[in-house]
Amino acid sequence: MQYLHAMVRIRDLDASLDFYCSKLGLVEISRQENEKGRFTLVFLAAPGDADRAREKMSPLIELTYNWDAEEYTGGRNFGHLAFRVDDIYALCARLMHAGVVINRPPRDGHMAFVRSPDGVSIELLQKGERLKPEEPWASMPNTGAW
Repeated sequence: MQYLHAMVRIRDLDASLDFYCSKLGLVEISRQENEKGRFTLVFLAAPGDADRAREKMSPLIELTYNWDAEEYTGGRNFGHLAFRVDDIYALCARLMHAGVVINRPPRDGHMAFVRSPDGVSIELLQKGERLKPEEPWASMPNTGAW
């Protein structure tokens, strides 16, 4: 058995690609347009997995965009996506600067949560040892749900 991908349904392709690629830093690996089925599939990988993902040797995130308007509720019932990151403070600062709410700040130097435009929870975990607690993260309260 091999883990292939997780699929997330999205409402706005441009907003989702801005979040996942421009802000979070994922890389688009491939895209499939299906006119008959009226949908677009975009496959993304973490930057460190991109080369392996192109060779189908690393898991992907599949963004599924249905062309006909549809409202998706309960993004949280999906659970969450998780990424190991090199510097959780730097990534959270970059996301916050880009307008992303840090729902669960990395107060412990180890874990944070943000949400995609479609309400999917994204867990960020510090690679290696926890970072020493520092401001503004150490005293920042939770915002919303994650």
